[in-house]
Amino acid sequence: MSHSAPAGAPAPAAPAAPAAPAALELQAVTLEYPDGGGTLKALDNVDLRVPRGQILSLVGPSGSGKSSLLAVAATLIAPTSGTVTVAGTDVGDLNDAGRTALRRSGVGIVFQQPNLLASLTAAEQLVITDRLRGKAGPASERRALELLELVGLAHEAGKRPHQLSGGQRQRVNIARALMGSPSLLLVDEPTAALDTQRSESIVQLLVKVTREFGLGTVMVTHDTGFVPLTDAVAGMVDGRLGAPAHPESL
Repeated sequence: MSHSAPAGAPAPAAPAAPAAPAALELQAVTLEYPDGGGTLKALDNVDLRVPRGQILSLVGPSGSGKSSLLAVAATLIAPTSGTVTVAGTDVGDLNDAGRTALRRSGVGIVFQQPNLLASLTAAEQLVITDRLRGKAGPASERRALELLELVGLAHEAGKRPHQLSGGQRQRVNIARALMGSPSLLLVDEPTAALDTQRSESIVQLLVKVTREFGLGTVMVTHDTGFVPLTDAVAGMVDGRLGAPAHPESL
């Protein structure tokens, strides 16, 4: 027999929806390389959690392990020990083909240098990435144009790299990284070759796409002047990662 709630009683609360998994979680991640007769720890027991919708600045001197952390997070290098989880998927459970599929669909990478193909237009730079995923056609072309509009290049879609400024090429680089609808965006020194004004606009764009697409973003940077635009900052020294903190603490 069913029992109805007494008249006037509040309806029972609906169960809370489970929280979406973080874009990136590293747990006790260590990465070692042979070094002469011993080993070099590029990453030393690193813990990191990057929620969706937030952008983390990763700072530290050259050789501190920042690039190694990005490579592990991008599933390009397997750690010596520890767990890497991207959007709820334990990378350690995947074979080579599975990691490649995850990287193509779940991870967007913005390289320090855009490395655009000289013969392709801005729109074609994006479409070709879908072809590498086995996708092609009008839907890819429409998405490419939508993303170029998002990054402020709607009227530059037909231009080739030599017709674009350095800042515009970096915007194409960012749009290209978004073509696979990733959960995690990894950004390596995006302002290294830009002046102050263009650098600030690029970081603001990264914050915008992080919010709009619900990404978890890790931005490696030497330029601490733009760190306050991001949600958190973590420092690396000798492969060890400090706990993320508010940018004002820098």
